[in-house]
Amino acid sequence: LNLRNTLQACTGIDNIAEAITLLELNNWDLVVSSSVFLHAFSCSSFPPASSSSSSSSPSSSAFCPVLPSRHIVERQSRMLNFRVEYRQRTVEVVVEEGSAVGEIKQILETELQVPVSKMQLKGWKSGDVSDSTVLRSLHLPKNNSLYVLTPDIAPSASTSQNSVLQESLNQNFLLVINHREAQRDYSLNFPGSRTIQEVKRNVSDLTNIPVRHQQWEGWPATASDDSMTLAASGISYPCHHLSVCRRSSPANNQEPTEECADVHMVSDSEGDDFEDASEFGVDESEMFGMGSSTGCRKAPMMPENSENEGDALLHFTAEFSTRYGECHPVFFIGSLEAAAQEAFYGKARDRKLLAIYLHNDESVLSNVFCSQMMCAESIVSYLSQNFIAWAWDVTREANKARLLTMCTRHFGSVVAQTIRTYKTDQFPLLLIVMGKRTSNEVLNVIQGNTTVDELMMRLMGAMEIFTAQQQEDIKDEDEREAREMVKREQDEAYQLSLEADRKKREAQEREQAEQLRLQQIQKEADDEKEAIRLSLEHALPPEPAEEGGELISKLRIRTPSGEFLVRRFLGSTKLQVLFDFVASKGYPLDDFKLLTTFPRRNITQLDPDSSLLEAKLFPQETLFLEAKE
Repeated sequence: LNLRNTLQACTGIDNIAEAITLLELNNWDLVVSSSVFLHAFSCSSFPPASSSSSSSSPSSSAFCPVLPSRHIVERQSRMLNFRVEYRQRTVEVVVEEGSAVGEIKQILETELQVPVSKMQLKGWKSGDVSDSTVLRSLHLPKNNSLYVLTPDIAPSASTSQNSVLQESLNQNFLLVINHREAQRDYSLNFPGSRTIQEVKRNVSDLTNIPVRHQQWEGWPATASDDSMTLAASGISYPCHHLSVCRRSSPANNQEPTEECADVHMVSDSEGDDFEDASEFGVDESEMFGMGSSTGCRKAPMMPENSENEGDALLHFTAEFSTRYGECHPVFFIGSLEAAAQEAFYGKARDRKLLAIYLHNDESVLSNVFCSQMMCAESIVSYLSQNFIAWAWDVTREANKARLLTMCTRHFGSVVAQTIRTYKTDQFPLLLIVMGKRTSNEVLNVIQGNTTVDELMMRLMGAMEIFTAQQQEDIKDEDEREAREMVKREQDEAYQLSLEADRKKREAQEREQAEQLRLQQIQKEADDEKEAIRLSLEHALPPEPAEEGGELISKLRIRTPSGEFLVRRFLGSTKLQVLFDFVASKGYPLDDFKLLTTFPRRNITQLDPDSSLLEAKLFPQETLFLEAKE
């Protein structure tokens, strides 16, 4: 894998199968393979100087100047092939990698007679792009498949079949692929715009069978070209069954094919007439993969000595999306401490594992691991559901030292020492960390030289350990919450009891205070009445004697209790004196009325200044007191 990536980096070969075939033909010797490629390239780039020289020697057409391994020449711009589908038409477009998307649309406008303004070019792996986007920035393979949508142009009757095709491009196809050697089925969902070649590459990641060694069964006869989309291939919707196995690989000592017959080994003594590679601005270390694994300079994943970890992670995420597309794990934006807090210190049911991704641009494994592992839909989905993902770039020593300091502070010196032991070519690393009651534990360190299946199995293994621990934590937390709830309920019941007792006591106190107040009011009223009674009693004239010479009126007054009040009054005595006498006995006229028996008269309604004689209460009369209503 390292040799293949290095060969691609220094030669610019885009097709993985071509790079591996070249290595196999040269016994996996990197220098020889690179020399063979550069020799063949120089033959196609530098024709003979004159026709006379070519005619003078019969072998001159087979001979061309060769290039020593320490020299290179400037390559032509990389060309990209696009297969564009529109309704019932397919257009092949070839443009330079430095071209913009708008140039493709201009070519399509000429071919399809569709205005650029009404044309939507779909099928980009990175999502919709603008017309000014440079193709080089999209990191596209050599062969690509796109399709054109024109929603503003109504299709004619002749394009009804193409409308169905456009709908199919937006549909998802379920491919049930049987791996015969492993006796295992894979159920994979692909959009209709995905090409057969892309499906085969994904299956290669799952089965470890290179595309060139895959032998398939189940593809329809119409699927004759690997660049066709699934929608146009004729497979069954919504589900199609396929099977794959490994085709016997050719022996290493197989004779070169006719296509490779003119490829010669390049020795150090040949090609003295060529300029030194440094004159073309290319460093030898970059040519043979000793520099960046991609063979060209890229923006760093993370700035050096960034003051804010959140800003550094924002830059990392943006650069990751630019390089590898939008389908990638959602990285936590914040410090390592904040990520650990988010993962470990919530409720037991909400806790997750912490996945720390450590990137190193100097490792040849980084591009493969990011594009094929970290961006695989299954890995992205699994990480999003079960992990808090946090990332850091250790390409630069300052950032690496900062990471080691953070790891020592949060996970202990053992983790930092473990990271130090890994060499550059073993990166990238994926650390799986689980939070425990007393400390944090690193469950697994996954290196870059892995496969999607192995990565998924190790993630699932870590999840099994975490799930067992999480169940114990949930049980302990539930028991603790149950105990706290019982204690809380007891405390609440006790507080309610205290509150009830307090309210009862306050109610009794209020009742007693009200009774005392009413008693006081009643006492004051009684005292007032008694004082009035006594004053009236003292103000009464003396009772006249029976034998006196004046007219005497004898009155008998029955009280409500049945008792009789008997007193003599002078006939000339005013009724007010009679009223005062009754009041002095405790029967004020405000509460009682004085009545005669027969005929019934209300004496209290008479003029109090009239005499007893005038009131016909002479010589004697029986009266009775009646309470007023």
